[in-house]
Amino acid sequence: MSSKLGEIESRTATARQLESVVGAMRGIAAARERDAQEKLAGIRSAAATVGEAIGMVLAATPSVPATGLVSERGIARILIVLCTEQGFVGGYNERLLDRIEHLRAEVPSEIFMVGTRGAMLAEERGLKCDWSAPMAAHADDVMRVAGRITDAVYARFNDRVPSEVWGVHAMPGSGLQDRIMARRLVPFDFARFRMSSRMQPPLLTLPLDKLLAGLVERYMYIELCESLMQSFAAENAARVAAMLAASDHVKKKLEVLTRDYRIVRQDEITSEIVELATSAAPVEADPPGRVQP
Repeated sequence: MSSKLGEIESRTATARQLESVVGAMRGIAAARERDAQEKLAGIRSAAATVGEAIGMVLAATPSVPATGLVSERGIARILIVLCTEQGFVGGYNERLLDRIEHLRAEVPSEIFMVGTRGAMLAEERGLKCDWSAPMAAHADDVMRVAGRITDAVYARFNDRVPSEVWGVHAMPGSGLQDRIMARRLVPFDFARFRMSSRMQPPLLTLPLDKLLAGLVERYMYIELCESLMQSFAAENAARVAAMLAASDHVKKKLEVLTRDYRIVRQDEITSEIVELATSAAPVEADPPGRVQP
């Protein structure tokens, strides 16, 4: 076997191994996306429960707060950006950072970056991150990450209250550019909660303001859980798409290598046949009457 055939076979074996790895990564990402989508229902159920409790407290409160969590010591807004912890997601993180640069151009903002990949790209772009943390590696890790973000935001409240807090993340689905969502967390919008119409008021053991503040904090935490879970699902959907594109590329490369192998092999066979036919041809006899020297 010629060195050229050996090289093609080696490249083909490497491509087939890469195809197996890409297929495994696509399967893992698809399973994680389904897991995240299934867990969203439970998060939204918890949000509905806390929202109902907020409505009950608002019904018992003499004056309904207009926004909540705002003070006269307001500073620039905080942008909580949910990027990815791992790669192979195409232009996912780049699109999020494009949106962040656009938002910062409108209003000076501090950046709370979630996701190591996003933090690395932000540093390359010269975007200063005021706080950062790793993104959830799996769906069950979302609650822990949401707790870290909530603690960081409320720690900033102890110093000075930001004028606004926004969460920026991608939604699962097709068309990443149209699926980047910016959700305002602070000022807290009490108007979206329907006040309870129960005849019997709830039994309260805490002052109304303290109870309401606790419920607001819990609702913000659940909103962050939902945003993180949606971001995690979107990240894995982007990874599935990237792996499908990579799989198509590997298949096309294998087709080219197979074609080249057949061409080279056919050329070698043809050369061998010509060589054998030449060596097996009979020696031409001398013409009659010719005297040998």
